[in-house]
Amino acid sequence: MSRVNTDTVCAIVILAAGGAFFRATYDIEKMDYRSLGAEVWPRVVLILLFVLTFAYLFQSLKQGRDEKSEGGGVIGWIGRYQNALWCYALFAGFLLTMNYLGMLIGGTLFVFLTLTALGERTLRAFAVHAAVSLISVGFMWSVFTYGIKVILPQGEIFSAW
Repeated sequence: MSRVNTDTVCAIVILAAGGAFFRATYDIEKMDYRSLGAEVWPRVVLILLFVLTFAYLFQSLKQGRDEKSEGGGVIGWIGRYQNALWCYALFAGFLLTMNYLGMLIGGTLFVFLTLTALGERTLRAFAVHAAVSLISVGFMWSVFTYGIKVILPQGEIFSAW
């Protein structure tokens, strides 16, 4: 019997955590609104997560064992996971500055900086990153603000106006 690879282990951990989260949706308090219950949206997202994770699991089972990687130790680990570490660091910065910058400015900066950290760093790429971040965050903000009437955090900058 061959050993499982790390992708298989990650998929199993994600499925177990998703199962615990899905179970927790049954503990969400029922409100007397005429719209959908508060548990519907988390369940939809979790079902999508399950579908994608099962695809990930089947792909990892087809792949077989991990190959030996070079460059061990902390430096090798940082090199292998630098993209994920950039995403976590930038998201932490987004959360820490949310009260000051708000969702619109902070979200746009987060998307731009993440695209820049993970993608190309040319003048043309910067323009594409800026356009993608402005359009995607602006669209999401508009949907929440005008479509479903949920006010996202404004931050200190917009509250001053």
